[in-house]
Amino acid sequence: MEYRLGEFCIYDEREKVVIESVTALLEQSYWANQRSLDVIKTSIENSVCFSLFKGEKQIGFARVVTDFASVAYLADVIIDEQFRGQGLGKWLTETMVNDPRWKDKFKFLVTDDAHSLYSRLGFSSSGKLMSTKV
Repeated sequence: MEYRLGEFCIYDEREKVVIESVTALLEQSYWANQRSLDVIKTSIENSVCFSLFKGEKQIGFARVVTDFASVAYLADVIIDEQFRGQGLGKWLTETMVNDPRWKDKFKFLVTDDAHSLYSRLGFSSSGKLMSTKV
């Protein structure tokens, strides 16, 4: 699928992922800045990936690990530092949460930050674990 918002576009096709961009994005994070390229590639191969672009440049990334039956785990939600504060993280997360493949499934993520964003999207907190009710 392709989702558009002005000059930005989200794709949920693994083929659209620019591995060099995702690696650079994850290097900006506190949770994945030490991940090897092999681990990043394996995580992408085993997830439904959402890539956020401005033109030809990938500026955001997130992935969903799911069994497509009962659970969906949101992982590696990140927006390039230069593009934060524009609502793009919210849009990316809303796009993922509302995807019909797991819209009515139990969704969760583990995070140290952005709790207010995730709570506005229906997640509730138990420490670092954020989850939605089915």
